[in-house]
Amino acid sequence: MLLYLSDPGKYHLRNMNDKISELIISIKNAGMAGNKTTEVPASKLKKSVLMLLKKEGYITDFEEKGKDVTKAFVITIAYKKDGTPKISDVKRVSKLSRRSYVGYRDLRPVKYGHGLAVLSTPLGVISGSEARAKKVGGEVLFTIW
Repeated sequence: MLLYLSDPGKYHLRNMNDKISELIISIKNAGMAGNKTTEVPASKLKKSVLMLLKKEGYITDFEEKGKDVTKAFVITIAYKKDGTPKISDVKRVSKLSRRSYVGYRDLRPVKYGHGLAVLSTPLGVISGSEARAKKVGGEVLFTIW
């Protein structure tokens, strides 16, 4: 457990065992609750994932606030025109207890092309379609649709 300061005088407890799971579930839950933003502790890997999600249109924007140990990302959730969140569900593929690696030939479309696979590769964090195009494999972090 990690105790971090989000607002002056306001402390939150976060389980920091799996940073990626915390990130994607926080975004999904904020969308399902109808919140405009959510806040998660910052890290370099989370920043790479957020940049990809922003590029693919699953989040509107994110910004870094705070300094040193209390850095956090404030993420703006993306919604469809009918008011439902663009993220309907996520699935963590590669977990702490079981890592999942795939070659570019083994990458398949998520939800018949309506979803996104997020991979950690030697080229950085990229989408499944981008990995197929660049002919590079890696660790499948999660799928999102």
